[in-house]
Amino acid sequence: MTTRAFVGVDVSQADAHVCFLLADGSEPAPRWSIPNTQPGAEALSQTLAQLAHQHAITELRIGMEATGLLWWHLAQHLRATPRLAPYAPQVYALNPHLVTTFRANYGALPKTDRADAFLIAERIRFGRQLPAPFQRDARYAPLQRLTRFRLHLVQNLAREKNYCLSFLFLTFSRFGQVSPFGDPFGATSSAVREAFTTEELAQQPLEALTAYLQAKGHGRFADPTAVATTLQRAARDSYRLDQVLQEPLRVVLATTLASIRGLHAQLKTLDVTIARELAGLPQTLDTVPGLGPVWTAGLVAELGAISRFDDEAAIAQYAGLTWETYQSADYQAEDTALTKRGTPYLRYYLVEAANSVRQHCPEYGQYYAAKAVETPRHAHKRALVLTARKLVRLIDALLHTGARYQTPAERQARAGTLPHAAHPRPPRRYKRARAIA
Repeated sequence: MTTRAFVGVDVSQADAHVCFLLADGSEPAPRWSIPNTQPGAEALSQTLAQLAHQHAITELRIGMEATGLLWWHLAQHLRATPRLAPYAPQVYALNPHLVTTFRANYGALPKTDRADAFLIAERIRFGRQLPAPFQRDARYAPLQRLTRFRLHLVQNLAREKNYCLSFLFLTFSRFGQVSPFGDPFGATSSAVREAFTTEELAQQPLEALTAYLQAKGHGRFADPTAVATTLQRAARDSYRLDQVLQEPLRVVLATTLASIRGLHAQLKTLDVTIARELAGLPQTLDTVPGLGPVWTAGLVAELGAISRFDDEAAIAQYAGLTWETYQSADYQAEDTALTKRGTPYLRYYLVEAANSVRQHCPEYGQYYAAKAVETPRHAHKRALVLTARKLVRLIDALLHTGARYQTPAERQARAGTLPHAAHPRPPRRYKRARAIA
């Protein structure tokens, strides 16, 4: 007979507060705290083993909020320590939203570390809609660190570019409106802004400016005279800046451009490392048109071993690509919000991958276009998220079966007389096994 105990751990950088509950909700030991260190983790596992032995526990369920990375070392220790192995420990890294909404059931419960530890243990004891137990797969952990860091760099790059553009408006107000180079951060565009002030561009002879653009653009401009004319007209139409601000703003723009170039260089180096790590993992996602090494690596790193998921619905739930349902009597809401109650990293890579796949794969491009015209409200975002949800089914099938992607024509030819051959789905035994359990 299984006898469970439930442990809530509220983790901070310095320490962790612990609550131990039996199956009936009673606390056989007062709540305590440990330092968030290796010796503290060993002391915690020893105390939990003693309590489990004392109360004839056969299974320990341990929960903690997944805030930052403060919980990671402790979760890894509790999951893997031999001291707790006889009690089959399952460690859950909970979305803080699960605990926050659960708190409303306890009225005026104080907001303290000890109360939070109790809430976490009680939420684990309640048991419904818990995430999959924490697992660290050494095969995917290095790639996950790299792809998450890449997302961090991309977000920093976007912030730096927006910051640069705001100051560019002060120095050259018409530049962003006419976009003479298309990409305001391209090599020629950056060279022009670093070489000339707005006033100098306005006074520059057209022939000399055309020759400069031709040299900096290495002859790539189809009509350099037209580009020079547009650039000069934009300079003449721009607001004139006070002389005392020109030098400080020049320094600001030069520094932000250097930061942008540095971030681009770091991304290139990181992409090479990511591609090398990805090459050592079994997957066939890169056979899908539009899924290059970066998007494939992000998906593979966040999913880990595909055996963790029963079916494609479990993947969508894990990524937060599900929609709330609002129904009362005969009323059924049509405009429902995305839950987003999953890992934001997997959701980001799914949506970005879908955006790339729809541009390279006609099947997904047609699906996106069909969804985009269904409603004028937030059409692009809605269609893109729905395309990402469709992509989940393909990803689940390819990773479960190890098959390569086939175009609709290839699938129809292989299916013979079946006119509507779909993507291969994982064996139905996954759903049946879960229902039996």
